[in-house]
Amino acid sequence: MTSAADYYASIPVFRGFARLMEPQLYKPVPDDWMIGTADIVESTKAIADKRYKAVNMAGAAVIAAVTNALEGREFPFVFGGDGASFAVGPDDVAAAREALATTATWVREDLGLSMRVALVPVSAIRAEGLDVRVARYGPSANLSYAMFAGGGLGWAEAAMKRGKFAIPPAPPGAQPDLSGLSCRFEEMPSSRGLILSVLVLPAAGAEPNAFRKAIEDIIALTERSPDAGRPVPAGGPALNWPPQGLGYEVRATRGSSLLSRWVRVLGRTLFVYTVMRFGIRMGGFVPELYRQQVVENSDFRKYDDALRMILDCTEELARELERRLGAAASRGILRYGLHRQGAAMMTCFTPSAIRPDHVHFVDGAQGGYASAATALKAAAA
Repeated sequence: MTSAADYYASIPVFRGFARLMEPQLYKPVPDDWMIGTADIVESTKAIADKRYKAVNMAGAAVIAAVTNALEGREFPFVFGGDGASFAVGPDDVAAAREALATTATWVREDLGLSMRVALVPVSAIRAEGLDVRVARYGPSANLSYAMFAGGGLGWAEAAMKRGKFAIPPAPPGAQPDLSGLSCRFEEMPSSRGLILSVLVLPAAGAEPNAFRKAIEDIIALTERSPDAGRPVPAGGPALNWPPQGLGYEVRATRGSSLLSRWVRVLGRTLFVYTVMRFGIRMGGFVPELYRQQVVENSDFRKYDDALRMILDCTEELARELERRLGAAASRGILRYGLHRQGAAMMTCFTPSAIRPDHVHFVDGAQGGYASAATALKAAAA
């Protein structure tokens, strides 16, 4: 058996998102590991009901719950907007299972959504002729995010949706440890014209090198163009009080009564707002540095058997991206979905504000990845 710390630490961190598709960056997950996966049932309906923030909070809660259950140990994970996926070693399976079960219960009781959760053996994925390989991309010197290749995550999610490897929700009233999970920042309006959610998957039977070239072409276009960029403002997102996501943070806070949780979160967020608003340095916390790290650590593009990006771009660039993706799709190389909206939003996981490795998950503020996935399915119908 390979420990999570030894396996994950052995993967070198690569810089430069353009290197994403280089095969040598990815290391196979050990055969005795498990893949955790979760998603919101009928997320399309939730999005239609404008419950964007609740959907994102549910997906980020999976990562927060598992991280806290593993006592902060590093493990590979990816946020998918309306869900999340991750890999854990044998020693961490029991803790991950409980975290998934309690999160599913919390999502149903506190967010009013239904979440599927499953743990899929890597060995079962490989028995299907697929693989799970992990790379580590460092968007900044502060932290790295896992990237997944091999087709295994997609297969695991499809198996979960068929009812395979399912984990039943915990009993009513069970609540995961969601410490550090918050959504205090305001939405981030586009500065270039629109926020574009991009989702690109290989077509069935696509030649791997052709798919790689298509992805590299898309990344190169967005990286070299002045008409596209990170959706997070240079100074970080706006922060007001009371924060826009106050109710969700209250629900994510453990406490004996709803009133006591409201009082605690109101006090905590007012304190944070005051510190950030007036740039008050306290202990090892420097507000200006924290804002800079929020920008640098934002998870606005990733790869989990699919390219996912949230871009602030012009309509002209969005049309060029759509033209290139459409041409590649017509040649049987890829499948894609796009969704246009006016703003992006951020859900944060900050176990410690004085450490630089806090993570910030970015999605479109009016549908995001879930709506891009809906567009992809509609195109394939």
